[in-house]
Amino acid sequence: MKIALIIENSQAAKSEIVHNALKTVAEPLGHSVHHYGMYTPEDKASLTYVMNGLLAGILLNSKAADFVVTGCGTGMGSMLACNSMPGVFCGLVIDPTDAFLFGQINDGNAMSMPYAKGFGWAAELNLQDCYRKLLENERGAGYPKERAAIMAKNRGILKDLKAASCKDMLTVLKTVDQDLLKAAVSGEKFQELFFTNCQDDAIAAHIKGVLAR
Repeated sequence: MKIALIIENSQAAKSEIVHNALKTVAEPLGHSVHHYGMYTPEDKASLTYVMNGLLAGILLNSKAADFVVTGCGTGMGSMLACNSMPGVFCGLVIDPTDAFLFGQINDGNAMSMPYAKGFGWAAELNLQDCYRKLLENERGAGYPKERAAIMAKNRGILKDLKAASCKDMLTVLKTVDQDLLKAAVSGEKFQELFFTNCQDDAIAAHIKGVLAR
C-alpha cells in the first residue's frame, strides 16, 4: 500500500517525528511511505489544513496513494477538509483504539491526527501504536465480528451517498480556486512523487497545467 503523509504549517516542526513513527510501523509491514510535506516550518510551500484536504483528494482519486495520513493542531480541520473531497473517507484518530475501530468498522482511506492537542511526553509512541493498530490488522473485518456484514453494507451505502452528493475530482480541480490549487501542489517533492505514482492521466494533465502557470 502506498501511504501519503501530509503535514500542515502549524505542525511542520513535528514533521520528522511523525514521519519516522509512520515509517517505523508501515515499512516492516510492506507498505511504502511518501512524504508530501511540509518538512520544516521554513518550507517555501506552506500547507494549510484546507490544502491538506485538497491534496488528499488529488492523491486518492488519482491513485497516486492508497491511504493518506494527515493532521493539524486538533486533527479536526484536516479531517473536515479531507471529507469535503469526493471519494475520501477520513477518520479522526487520537488513540490506538480509535485507529483499530476506524480500520475495522469504517475502513476509510485517510486518517487525521492531532499534533498539538495532547501531544506531550512519549507522543511518538502513541503515534506508532495508532499506526500499528490500523495497519497490522485486516481492514474492514468488523467489530464486533457479528456486525461485520451490516458494517460492510453501510460502508457501501455511504460510498454511494458520497458519490451522489459530490462532483468528480477532475471537476473539483477545474472549479476550485486555481491559486489555492497551485499552492497546494507546489511542495518541493510533489512533482517527483505525484507524477511517478499518478494513475489518472486527466488529473495529471490538469495539475501539470496549473504548475506551468
